[in-house]
Amino acid sequence: MSRSAKQIAPTLLPETPRPAFDAPEPRSHAATQTAQPIVRIHILGTMRATTCLGDEILPRGRKARAILGCLCLAAGERLKRRTLAVMMWDRVPPYQAHASFRQALRELVVSLGPLAKELIIPDRDAIRLNTDLCWIDALAIMAPAPSQDLARDLAALCSGELLERLDDVSASFGQWLVAERARFGETCRALRESREQHRGNPEAKERADIARRLIAFGPTYEGASRVLMRALADMGDPARALEEYARCEHALRAILDVEPTAETRALNDAIRMVSAGGEQGRLEAASVAPRRTAAELAPSPSNRNRQRVGVLPFRTQSSAPADDLALSLSQEVASELARFRWFDVVAPTAFAGGQSAHLHGDDLMRRNELDFVVDGILSRNGSGHRLDVRLLDLTRYATPVWSDRFELTADEPYRMDEVTARIVAQVDPVILFIEGQPKRRERHAATGLLLRAIPLMYSMERAKYEEAGDLIRRALEEDPDNAKIAAWAAHWQVFHVGQGWALDASPAQRLALRAIQLDPKNAEALGIHGHICSFLNKDFDTALRHFDQSLRLNPNLAYIWALSAPTHCYIGQPDIALQRLDRYRALAPFDPYFGLFATMYPIAYVFKSDYARAVTVGRRVVNSNPKFSNGYKPLIAALGHLGQRAEAQAYVDRLRQMEPHFTIAQFGKVYPFRRGSDRERYLEGLRLAGVPES
Repeated sequence: MSRSAKQIAPTLLPETPRPAFDAPEPRSHAATQTAQPIVRIHILGTMRATTCLGDEILPRGRKARAILGCLCLAAGERLKRRTLAVMMWDRVPPYQAHASFRQALRELVVSLGPLAKELIIPDRDAIRLNTDLCWIDALAIMAPAPSQDLARDLAALCSGELLERLDDVSASFGQWLVAERARFGETCRALRESREQHRGNPEAKERADIARRLIAFGPTYEGASRVLMRALADMGDPARALEEYARCEHALRAILDVEPTAETRALNDAIRMVSAGGEQGRLEAASVAPRRTAAELAPSPSNRNRQRVGVLPFRTQSSAPADDLALSLSQEVASELARFRWFDVVAPTAFAGGQSAHLHGDDLMRRNELDFVVDGILSRNGSGHRLDVRLLDLTRYATPVWSDRFELTADEPYRMDEVTARIVAQVDPVILFIEGQPKRRERHAATGLLLRAIPLMYSMERAKYEEAGDLIRRALEEDPDNAKIAAWAAHWQVFHVGQGWALDASPAQRLALRAIQLDPKNAEALGIHGHICSFLNKDFDTALRHFDQSLRLNPNLAYIWALSAPTHCYIGQPDIALQRLDRYRALAPFDPYFGLFATMYPIAYVFKSDYARAVTVGRRVVNSNPKFSNGYKPLIAALGHLGQRAEAQAYVDRLRQMEPHFTIAQFGKVYPFRRGSDRERYLEGLRLAGVPES
C-alpha cells in the first residue's frame, strides 16, 4: 500500500504535553533514551529510502539522490553548498551550478515531506543530515565499534556497490565515489580480519562473550554459566570452565540459597573428567540434559508484574548464508517486539550456542521465567526463502498458540522490514487475548488485572464493561505508575462516554495525559490520547500529531492504525482512513478483537459517500458486535441515503434501546465533524432513515 509522507505525517510533533493535574513524578527513564530512527536509507546496491511507517521517500532525480548519498556518508557533518554544487555540476559556470543545486535540494526536501524539517539541517553556507534520526546501512557497518553480530550480518546482507549506478552523475562525483568505495571496502576487510583473529574456535569466543555479559547482568543466570563453561572448554581452557562453575555455585548459594541444577553439575563433572584425561566424548554427552523429576521441571513461583517474551534464534534447513539471514530475522523480530513496552523481550543472544533449538531448551526457557517464545524455521522456496513462525505459550507446556508463513521473494530476499512488522504486529494482540483469559487471573499482579479487563471491554456489554472498569481501577490502585494501565483506563473512559453510559469526558483526558507523563515514549498512550483529542475534544490537529508520534515510536502497533482512521474521516479524508484500516488488517489479519475495529469501515464509506458498501459492511459489523451502539449510526445513515427506510427503522429501534435519547440534534452537537458539508450529509442520511429530529 503506497502512501505519501504527507498523508501519514501531516504535521511536525509538539513537545509532549504535561498533565493539567498534580501528580507525583513518574518513575521513568524515558528521558535518557536516545532518539529512534524515523527513516531507513540503503545506499549499498540499489538506493532505497523509507520512513518508519513504510512510505517511499527517495527523490526521483539522480542528482538529488546523489546529494542524499553524500549527506549520508558525511555521517551528520556539515557539507558546503558550494562544494556539492560544483561537484554535481562540474561543466557549467558556478552561478548556474548553484541554481541547479538549489533546485535539486528542493526536490530532496519535497520527497522527504514533513520529515524534511527534522532531517535536513541547513544554514547559509552548508547543509547536513540529522543522522541521529536515520538508519543508514553503510554507516552501521562502518561504525567505530559495531555490535559483532550486527556487523557480521550487515556485511553479509548489505550487498552491492556503494551508491550503485550513480557513477556517471558527473565526472567529479564519480571520482569522489571511487575514493568512498575504496574506504568502505577497507572497512569491510578490517571487519572480516577481526572475525578471523580467533581461528581456533571463533564461535566459542562469541558464545563466551555473550554469556559473560549475561552473567554480569545476573550472576545467578545458571543457563548462561553453562554456556560459558562449554565455550571455555571448547576453547581449550577447562580450568577456567571449572572456576566458572565454582563462581556460579557460590552465587546461587549466597543469593538464592539453592544448589546448581543436575544439568549444571553433570556438565561440571564432564569437564573435570576431560581435564583429567577422560574421553572427549563425555563432554558432548553432558550436553544432553539428564532426566529430571516433575518437581525439578516445575517453573518457580513468579512475582513479576510484566510478561516476558523470548525470541529464539531462527533455525535453517539450508546453507550458511541462510543462517545469517535467519539470525538477522530473529534479531529484527526481537528489536521490533521491544517497541511494545508492556512486556519484556529476551533476545536471541540469550540462547547462545544453539542450545534452545533442542528441547532441553524447554528447561532453559522455564528457568528464564519466559511466558511466551517466538520460534522460526527458514527454508528454501524455489529461488527465494520461506519463513515459518510460531508463538508458544510456556505457562505450563510449550503449546503453539499462533503460527504463520511468510515468503521472501528472490528479487529482494533480504528486505526484512515488512515480514518482521507482520510477525510482531500479530504477536501482540494474541498475547493480549491469551493473558486476558480467566485462567491467568493470578498472574502478573496489576498488569494481569488489566489484561483480564480488555476482553470484557471489547464485549461492549454494559455489565461486562463495568466489570472491566472495576478491574482497571484496582490495577491503578496497585500500580499507579504503570503507563499502560493508565492509558487503557483512559481508553475505557472514551468508550464509556461513546456508548452513552457517561457524560463527563474529563477523566479520559486526565488519565491519558498521566500515561504520557509516566512514559513519554509509550506509543499506546500517545495513540489513545490522539483518539481522545479527536473524538471527545474535536482537536484534530493535536490528534494527528499524537497519532504520528505514536506510529513513529511503534509502527507495528496495529490497533493504533485502526484507531487513527476515524480522525481522518472527521477531517474529510476517508481514503486515508481506509488506507490506515487496510494497514491494520495487513499487520494483524487475525486480531481477536477485529470486530470492534471493523466498525470503522462503514464510517469511512459514509464519509466517502459510498453508501452501498457502507451498508454491506455495516450489516456484518452490527451482527458481529450488536452491543456497540456507534456501529449502528453509519449503517442507518447509509440506508437513509439509499432510500431503504424500512430496514433502517429496525436498526434505529435497536440503537434507541441502547441510547434512548439519540436524536439528530443531539448527534449533530456531539459528533466530531470538521467540515459542515460532511455534517449535513451525515445528518441528512439519519433524517431520511427516520431518526427523530429532537
